[in-house]
Amino acid sequence: MAAPVLCRLWSGRRWALAYINRGSRHGAGTPTGSRSSGKREQSSVVQQPLITAEKPRKGEHKWAAVVGLEIHAQISSNSKLFSGSQVHFAAPPNSLVSFFDASLPGTLPVLNRRCVEAAVMTGLALNCRINKKSLFDRKHYFYADLPAGYQITQQRLPIAVNGSLAYSVFVGKKRSQVINKTVRIKQIQLEQDSGKSLHDDLRSQTLIDLNRAGVGLLEVVLEPDMSCGEDAATAVRELQLILQTLGTSQANMAEGQLRVDANISVHHPGEPLGVRTEVKNLNSARFLAKAIDYEIQRQISELENGGEILNETRSFDYKLGCTVPMRDKEGKQDYRFIPEPNLPPLLLYDSASLPAGTDPQQVINIDRIRERLPELPSVTRDKLIQQYGMLPEHSLTLLNEVGLLEFFQNVIKETRAEPKKVTSWVLNTFLGFLKQQNLAVSESPVTPSALAELLNLLDRKTISSSAAKQVFAELWKSEGKTPAQIVSEKKLELMQDRETLEQLCHATMEQHPHVVMDMKKGNPRAINKLIGLVRKATLSRADPTVIKEILEKKLSA
Repeated sequence: MAAPVLCRLWSGRRWALAYINRGSRHGAGTPTGSRSSGKREQSSVVQQPLITAEKPRKGEHKWAAVVGLEIHAQISSNSKLFSGSQVHFAAPPNSLVSFFDASLPGTLPVLNRRCVEAAVMTGLALNCRINKKSLFDRKHYFYADLPAGYQITQQRLPIAVNGSLAYSVFVGKKRSQVINKTVRIKQIQLEQDSGKSLHDDLRSQTLIDLNRAGVGLLEVVLEPDMSCGEDAATAVRELQLILQTLGTSQANMAEGQLRVDANISVHHPGEPLGVRTEVKNLNSARFLAKAIDYEIQRQISELENGGEILNETRSFDYKLGCTVPMRDKEGKQDYRFIPEPNLPPLLLYDSASLPAGTDPQQVINIDRIRERLPELPSVTRDKLIQQYGMLPEHSLTLLNEVGLLEFFQNVIKETRAEPKKVTSWVLNTFLGFLKQQNLAVSESPVTPSALAELLNLLDRKTISSSAAKQVFAELWKSEGKTPAQIVSEKKLELMQDRETLEQLCHATMEQHPHVVMDMKKGNPRAINKLIGLVRKATLSRADPTVIKEILEKKLSA
């Protein structure tokens, strides 16, 4: 086996470590199937040649793909699942480790109420049946960053089962046609996260960070109801949005708070399902879609060429755009599940089953949690469409960008402009500037009040549309100035003197008689040319509609 190599991969705003083993590459903290995300697989197989999934291959129409997902979401909680250690991303290594997290003899787990409530709330939001009695189990396997030698999970009787997740896919040339789909949820279970292993070849050693060991996870298992990467990525984005709305998980994929394993197989329609492969530790919805589509095409190509599909674990190399082998599953690992002896059954109640005189602080009431459910993203999108006549794809964008919906609503409150115009400015101009600068909504130098004031100036026809864009660009650069101040300083007000404008129109027509002749002959482009000439003479301070009105009146005179 080749020696491990410590290298650096740029991933968003932070550096990541990657373990290079022959031709395969497993990044830690990157969307490539990281070893530091707590997974155990390690490749000893030379990377296969790159196969693109761009074009349909021979016989592709004969195949059907089946995709199922296992999603791990880190629970938003101040402390870990079974200990009082704090949870904080990017804390110094091994600074947030209790005796229980380190698995010292004699330490016992104490269940975190917040994590249980988060699991129940998530289950309710995903239309699951909440089990009033659930059990904890030990899943045994050895790895250096799992000090106990087992993980506490819920294999036999999880906290929630039989749910569903609805999502929308946009199709068509302009992606304006909406298709609503639903994927079944098999179960949601509580479990511990593992620590991180960082492999340092410079010192020929592996470093262990147990800060993440014991952090509470929600594992959401989706049934294999999907058939392509786009469906899977859209479903994950919708789940991510629901978790963030509930506050049960920050679900930041860049920080490893949402990790996805994809199970993929292909078969001929009407025949039994094919042998599946599992692509591990995908930390990006975009890479999830690419990995699934590549793996589907790889399996089809392999079978079309007389090969066979191995039941194996693979990772996605985002640089090469392909999946690479990690290990096979032919000798299935025996996790030796046993009941967790130090945790009694988890009992939940509803209002009907709650014993009389019970202290509410000592039990978890499912109905009380149901009452606290916030408005879910699907309901919010429907309201935006009905209230503002918004296109479905616009409502989706408003909710997908963190903080953008709140920004939009604050602008709407303070402006007299039509909602359609506000939507256009927020999604095109405002969001465009944010993406150019790689900024979050919360980091924008333009406030909702400033944009609302700008739109009011535009609505009152104090400035033109092109002038409004100039003002917005100045607002972005000049913090503290109001739109009115910028308009005054730059002299961007529309001309209000109609008599002067009529004189300019007359002079322009006299200077360009050939264009006037084209207008009289019915050339529709000619009047636009004259409008442009008049606006140029006014330094774009004249309203094109008023100019057109004056020109047409002079022609008909």
